[in-house]
Amino acid sequence: MSLKTAVLFDNMKPHLATSGAEAVKKVKAVFHFDIAELKGKEPVSWTVDLKNGNGSIQEGKHGKADATFSLLDKDAVDLFSGKLNPQTAFMQGKL
Repeated sequence: MSLKTAVLFDNMKPHLATSGAEAVKKVKAVFHFDIAELKGKEPVSWTVDLKNGNGSIQEGKHGKADATFSLLDKDAVDLFSGKLNPQTAFMQGKL
């Protein structure tokens, strides 16, 4: 089974081409996301660079991250879609 999060990261890439420079000005950080299909499964990593140029999203860990998030695929999809509150997720141990 492929990760639903992979589709979300792919869908975000074109937005960086048009709005990335503005996001970089505001965020100024590099994030690593370690996403696992299920608890105990090996995660797949992505780097979201909102610190340099127009920003970028790449599979794998590239460079030094300012923050790393480890989530289950289901929780990441809910977080990115606004269904999961980050503060609640942190308190529940999902972040």
